[in-house]
Amino acid sequence: MNIVSFNKRLLALVEHLGLLIIAIATVIAGYQEVMVMVHNAKVTLADLLLMFIYLEVLTMVGLYYRSGKLPVRFPLYIGMVALARYLILDMKELDAWRMLAVTGAILILAIGVLVIRYGHVRFPYSEEDSTGTLERVNR
Repeated sequence: MNIVSFNKRLLALVEHLGLLIIAIATVIAGYQEVMVMVHNAKVTLADLLLMFIYLEVLTMVGLYYRSGKLPVRFPLYIGMVALARYLILDMKELDAWRMLAVTGAILILAIGVLVIRYGHVRFPYSEEDSTGTLERVNR
């Protein structure tokens, strides 16, 4: 076995271990949040948004295992939900400029998702070639 092959296997192992840790930590955090909701006997919008963030993280891990690829859109979705949660939780304490900044950041992320989706539809890519670069598919 040569050094390049060893390095690829080692990197893949570390990558899968990291994904496993992320998945386990997300499930534990989701369980803890459910227990807080049960203890309080109340579910708030902030709780639901936090659970949605956990679900998105698990979806990202699952998608990576299914396809071997991680779409850039998912972290953008998580960012939008996290900013919306921040806005909802701290709305009373936010001044107008900070509220505008947070909503502007959500808008920028949403535009980013639209641009990425447009690029994927308009300029699709083929599978990776042997050099690891992507080739454009001609329509």
